[in-house]
Amino acid sequence: MTGTSTRPVVVTTEHKGVFFGLIPAGEVFLHPADSKALTLTDVQMCVYWSEDVQGILGLASDGPTERCRVTRQVSKMTVTEVTAVMDVSDKAVKAWQDRPWS
Repeated sequence: MTGTSTRPVVVTTEHKGVFFGLIPAGEVFLHPADSKALTLTDVQMCVYWSEDVQGILGLASDGPTERCRVTRQVSKMTVTEVTAVMDVSDKAVKAWQDRPWS
């Protein structure tokens, strides 16, 4: 699913954005203390998640379900005003990658 050189994460922002993407495996979650920005690759956004997901932490542990709305992937994006970064399970990675908006 992901190479050993990258690490999958779910990122939330001050503006209620919820993103899934990859960061370099050895990278700390956020850039220097004066910045709240994080550059992700293979990025998707969860526009809507259903109640069965059980919140943002559910998106990181199990991934989105059929009733969620997840955008198509873009190759690279810098997310600003980051409020949280969560590691993502292998199960969740597969669910994110299998759920483009239909």
